Amino acid sequence: MAQTYTYSLGKKKTASAQVKLFDGKGDSTINGRPLGEYIARKDLFETIFAPLKLCKLDDKTYFTVEVQGSGESSQASAIAHGLAKALSEKDVANRPVLKAAGMLTRDARKVERKKPGLKKARKSPSWSKR
Repeated sequence: MAQTYTYSLGKKKTASAQVKLFDGKGDSTINGRPLGEYIARKDLFETIFAPLKLCKLDDKTYFTVEVQGSGESSQASAIAHGLAKALSEKDVANRPVLKAAGMLTRDARKVERKKPGLKKARKSPSWSKR
């Protein structure tokens, strides 16, 4: 039985999360694993569920996510971004709430590239006059 869902793509740094948001009760999964198994830190749970709590839909919807790239914190932020986009696409009434909270804006900060002649992106080698 094919269930209808709202699809969205969330990103942060190099993390990319493909979110499918379903109506009704069900178990949310990340990369085919239960949520609690994939994420251990409590603050990341709060990050992920923030858009659902703002729209008061945390007990009325569930989601499946395919996420890759970056670290666990950026992956959680990418999932939250994808959920926020899916919620605003699903119901236009959710958009102003999510927009005011800044959840629809993609965090465009990325790692700056290393420049030639420097040790890192901006750190230069020690300089001595003599």
